[in-house]
Amino acid sequence: MNWIKLEHLLLKAQPDRAITSGPALDHARLCEQALSLAAGLQARGVRQMAVHLEDAADLAIALLGAWRAGVSVLLPSDLQPQTRQRWSGEVDLWLTDQPGDMHLSDFQQPPLSTAALDLDNCRLSLCTSGSSGDPKRIEKNLRQLANEIEALEQLWGSGLGPACIIGSVATQHIYGLLFRVLWPLCAGRPFVRRQLAFPEDLQRASREQPAFAWVASPALLKRMGDNLDWPALSCVRRVFSSGGALPVEAAQSLHERLGQWPTEIFGSSETGGIAWRQGAELWQPFADVTLTQDSEGALLIASPYLPDGHVEQTADSARIAVDGRFELLGRLDRIVKLEEKRISLPMLEQALMAHDWVSEARLGVVRENRASLGALVVPSEAGLHALRNLGRRSLTEQLRQHLSQHCETLALPRRWRLLRQLPLNAQGKLPQADVDALLLASRPKAPEVLEQVESDGEWSLQLAVPPDLAYFSGHFPKAPVLPGVVQVDWALSLGRQLMHLPEKFAGMEVLKFQQLVRPGDEIQLHLRFDPARGKLYFAYRNETATCSSGRILLEAAHV
Repeated sequence: MNWIKLEHLLLKAQPDRAITSGPALDHARLCEQALSLAAGLQARGVRQMAVHLEDAADLAIALLGAWRAGVSVLLPSDLQPQTRQRWSGEVDLWLTDQPGDMHLSDFQQPPLSTAALDLDNCRLSLCTSGSSGDPKRIEKNLRQLANEIEALEQLWGSGLGPACIIGSVATQHIYGLLFRVLWPLCAGRPFVRRQLAFPEDLQRASREQPAFAWVASPALLKRMGDNLDWPALSCVRRVFSSGGALPVEAAQSLHERLGQWPTEIFGSSETGGIAWRQGAELWQPFADVTLTQDSEGALLIASPYLPDGHVEQTADSARIAVDGRFELLGRLDRIVKLEEKRISLPMLEQALMAHDWVSEARLGVVRENRASLGALVVPSEAGLHALRNLGRRSLTEQLRQHLSQHCETLALPRRWRLLRQLPLNAQGKLPQADVDALLLASRPKAPEVLEQVESDGEWSLQLAVPPDLAYFSGHFPKAPVLPGVVQVDWALSLGRQLMHLPEKFAGMEVLKFQQLVRPGDEIQLHLRFDPARGKLYFAYRNETATCSSGRILLEAAHV
């Protein structure tokens, strides 16, 4: 591949060098737009700006243009009101896709001249939630980013060749920024503009490319099921995964389907990349990354992706082998004290996930009358089967019994929440503050709406029944079944949200309950309202049959 150094991307336009498609963008047009933006920023006297763009090519233009103009860039993690409030005092403008902000199309000035970028004075700020959930600003310069992408190319460039880079992760964070934008820009590999959040979208984009590689998250990779065309996808050059631990069973499944282990990247916004591995191997540090440990066993990082002479203190406990590779042992900042006893949450989570019934687990502290531990658990297929056939109490008691082999009674979770999946944020993280809040929240009483489609006034909704639905406890404790009255209530409640229905409930007709609805089921709800008769028709279906159906009678309130 024809490598262009990061600092030289605006030096000489190359019209034959494709950047992306849909719409197409070549290197010459990229340079022209970036230099035009640079002129506009200079004309406005901008010194710092916040950038949040969904399109990876637009982000590349914004970054290069800002750096050419000497503008420091802040990449906020989202555009929520509290995020804007936090950072607005530190930037001169917001460049986004949103109404009311500045857009790339607002900068149409004659372009600045081509020039090399200053590796030490071009600045980028990344935002991360950190383990506590508090926003944190991390400063980088162009030299650190350039060092990292050159190391990536040395490791994997020859194997990737001309592969199109297809990503499921956001480019606002260090992993997506490096792997989806800056690395392919320098290497001359085309990339897909949009973040593809679903396996089907990833498959569709892959089929359009003669050669491709994936930049993905564990959240997406573990959802890639049998419904995909795996023979067609098996020519993927490499599968990258970062943002959290990839479950062993997900990595194994990908290996069986693709003939290769996914390449996991370990690092953070603070440190940049630290190490990589495939399968059950130990973590292999990146070239020139130096690892040491403090007195508590936490990793200390020195690398060319950090400021000169800086050693980054992490909270990751590790065991380093004689060859320099290492095993992660958990986060030291997730050690809590209960009644003066130190308890390692990662250790207990690993013990829970060793049980056949558990796919994922996160623990936190429930601070009520007396502090105790609580557990968020994503049941495996075997765990879901146990929940359906033994009941919630039996499942949690057996998990407590399993954990009792690993800890004192004090450390056994007293509160359990069973989830379809962990509610990770945009960075693939689940801050501890969110874990603790979920443990304090009440068990759900409504379905999760996965999809809703309207056609000629009728609605079809794809629903997921929460494994931990509150109504299952009494109906029935050892064989949980969704009560019929709850199904009627959901139909009416969702109907009211989607359609203009009369206010007064007046009865029900021809109710039929034919198939049981169990914890974790996905069902389709079809809704149709007949205003002339004042009747809301509903029907729940699973993959093979109708579960229930009926008509709800409604009247105007004044009748």
